[in-house]
Amino acid sequence: MRVEVTVAKTTSLPAGAIEALTQELSKRIDKQFPDGTNTISVRYAGANNLTVMGGGKEAKDLISEILQETWESADDWFITD
Repeated sequence: MRVEVTVAKTTSLPAGAIEALTQELSKRIDKQFPDGTNTISVRYAGANNLTVMGGGKEAKDLISEILQETWESADDWFITD
């Protein structure tokens, strides 16, 4: 399954946030979909968006929930120096 998350360029994120979000999402999505074929991509774009390719509506809904939980819990996993 391929998951693409785009973050609006106007969103101010600290240095390293995109990479950290990619790693955390990969970890959480791999727990729910352990088949080992998941590819997670997070990048800046014109608008916020979630695209899930290779999964049905249920998979997209679950990944959307995982993304929301991950974003809301950033204080727990995103460490800045």
